[in-house]
Amino acid sequence: MTSAKTMAAIVALAIASMASSARADENGISFWLPGTFGSLAATPQQPGWSQAITYYHTSVSAGGDVARSREITIGNFPANLTATVNANIKANVDLGLATTSYVFATPVLGGQAAVNVTGIYGANSTSLAGTLTGSLNVPPFGPVPFFRTDAINSNDVGFGDLVPQFALRWNAGVHNYMAYVTGDIPVGSYNSTRLANIGIGHGAIDAGGGYTYFNPQTGHEFSAVLGMTYNFTNPDTQYQSGIDLHLDWAASQFVSKQVLVGLAGYVYKQVGCDSGSGNRVGCFESQVAGIGPQIGFLFPVGTMQGVLSLKGYKEFAAQNRPEGWNTWLTFVISPMAQAPVAAKPMIRK
Repeated sequence: MTSAKTMAAIVALAIASMASSARADENGISFWLPGTFGSLAATPQQPGWSQAITYYHTSVSAGGDVARSREITIGNFPANLTATVNANIKANVDLGLATTSYVFATPVLGGQAAVNVTGIYGANSTSLAGTLTGSLNVPPFGPVPFFRTDAINSNDVGFGDLVPQFALRWNAGVHNYMAYVTGDIPVGSYNSTRLANIGIGHGAIDAGGGYTYFNPQTGHEFSAVLGMTYNFTNPDTQYQSGIDLHLDWAASQFVSKQVLVGLAGYVYKQVGCDSGSGNRVGCFESQVAGIGPQIGFLFPVGTMQGVLSLKGYKEFAAQNRPEGWNTWLTFVISPMAQAPVAAKPMIRK
């Protein structure tokens, strides 16, 4: 029967394969997708090739400043307009994430090295509805009263950006440690004048470290991964998002050698002001938190090992950022754990 340690390695691969998808701080969305890491994030994995497929759905909404930011970005808010925005923006996003991973058998710096790259394909449906009330500066007449009602619907279906990742993991009994670096290669579907996008329009680099406590005897597990994102300037809008901090955490219990259940959550906080010549909204620091349940199942797939995992988050405490809920459904195929080779009996002649 598969050991709890083997289960840990395979579920860790399933969760670590969930790379971040297309979101950005500009307009209140981030490159880093909160909830990317979960249980067993820092535990070593099975060496060799593996493939993960994730279906990600999110439904979020926001008002006020986020709606105003979107109107400015798409060119729907004149530069000489001083106005109060009473509007709401809603988005439903469905993404498919395909992650190919390779875990090296040869140690690197005393730990286990792994590389992966994630490709994204999906659909984004976003709508904005509300009113702008204020004044328009029209020389030489000065301020002229202004009122407008907006109802915008936008859809985008296509490929997202590419997200490569490199990680090192170390094990010391029940303690496990991880360091990673990832980033965004902005090749996905993006148009700065469109309300809905799959790509984010700019590059980013993200790095951090994590810790996992896992006791195979009791099945107790706790993981936390802290990271920081640096965003490059969006060349289409000349807008640079600030530096972001994010913490993904999870606590779980193995109820059997094939099943894990628990809670997962995240805290996301922008710690640097947005900037750039295209920034017309000021500092615009965003934040959000989320929490929800998770469950994982382990089963054989021919000569390989399969993992099916499901987790969901309800968001709260959002500021300058949409909030709502999201779910992740992931299926991973990875190498089967190798059974220990029994010692051969001594044969006397």
